[in-house]
Amino acid sequence: MSDDALKIVKKDGLLLFNVKVVPRSSKTHVAGIYNGMLKIRLSAVPEKGKANQALVNFLSEILNVPKAYIAITAGLTAKVKQISVKNVTQQDIDDIVSQSK
Repeated sequence: MSDDALKIVKKDGLLLFNVKVVPRSSKTHVAGIYNGMLKIRLSAVPEKGKANQALVNFLSEILNVPKAYIAITAGLTAKVKQISVKNVTQQDIDDIVSQSK
């Protein structure tokens, strides 16, 4: 794992960042930063959108925003996904990253 900073782009009132998803983990949690991406381990399996739904649910929970504010904008079938979130600040995301250390 690398200690690079999370790369976040602000665009049209949204925060965009990439997530590296590791499905089939023993528990769902933020595993830190990996190559500028938020690394998240999910207990869900990558079948029929279950991992994507688990990712949205988990991000909604840790960022304290409705699920409707979170979208997977690229990488629906890949391990690296682009996420857009509205009504969240960069500080909110930095806080969840620092809690994972």
